[in-house]
Amino acid sequence: MNRPFAWVVTDGVIGMENQCVGLVERIGMAFAVKRIAVEKPWRWVPPLLIPRPLSRLAARGDRLNPPWPDLLVASGRKSVAPALAIRKASGGACFCVQIQNPGVDPARFDMVIAPRHDGLTGANVIATTGSLHGLSRDDLDRDAAAWQASVAHLPEPRIAVLVGGANRAYRFGVEEARSLGHSLASLPGGLMVTVSRRTGADATRALAESLDLSRTVLWDGQGENPYRGWLGLADAIVVTSDSVNMATEACVTGKPVLIAHLPGGSQKFTAFHDLMAAQGHTRRFEGSLPDWTPVPLDETGRVADLVRERLVARAALK
Repeated sequence: MNRPFAWVVTDGVIGMENQCVGLVERIGMAFAVKRIAVEKPWRWVPPLLIPRPLSRLAARGDRLNPPWPDLLVASGRKSVAPALAIRKASGGACFCVQIQNPGVDPARFDMVIAPRHDGLTGANVIATTGSLHGLSRDDLDRDAAAWQASVAHLPEPRIAVLVGGANRAYRFGVEEARSLGHSLASLPGGLMVTVSRRTGADATRALAESLDLSRTVLWDGQGENPYRGWLGLADAIVVTSDSVNMATEACVTGKPVLIAHLPGGSQKFTAFHDLMAAQGHTRRFEGSLPDWTPVPLDETGRVADLVRERLVARAALK
């Protein structure tokens, strides 16, 4: 009997792909990543109106041909029509999971996984607190060992700071970076600061100028990314409010996670942060480290168990 096999299908957006890969890895199946592109004009057509979706895939992306996988985990609007076509072509043998709101009736899939703050409901909808990801406490402990030397000179407690940047909901420029830096500088111990592509050079420079560099290490996007290792080494974590993914990933550490709220916001971000705080996973960053033990959060592990149970029931896994 062939080993059970999975496909991850996305249009290549890294945040969506990471969620799919993280779930399949936690399930424990061998898998292939399929990055698809859709020909014009079909990329703009509602998924249910696209005839023969698998024939509308552009040559610049991966092809989706049989043999079909035992499990398909997909995300993104462009993946909806191909995923449904594969489910139909396989006669339902391919267990089809869609991550995020597919924009069609969730009942068309075997399972839909969506953040609780999106408000999607249905008999086969699994609502998660935050987003899925590929991190576990065991993974972080292994990465921590590799990065221990990079922060050995820092005083304790060691605080990881995950800085995002401006998006459609939040502002983060030089003034906001400088304000955040001054707040961080008032904390005790050492700082392990990472920035993202959205942070920008000017904001990164303003942030660095506001910190005590004698007790700070700052990764500015150059060289190997210490993100996972520093998460594993952190005694506490500060995360800017613009990223659901970073906040959710930080919570898998089991350490205090403090949200640095940036100017702006949106209804969905507010719902997410309110939920995380109400469930005891995070608190607002107010320039100090509270004496607090958070409620652990590992939604990827929980969802992986649910998918694995369904696959076992269908005899696709043992």
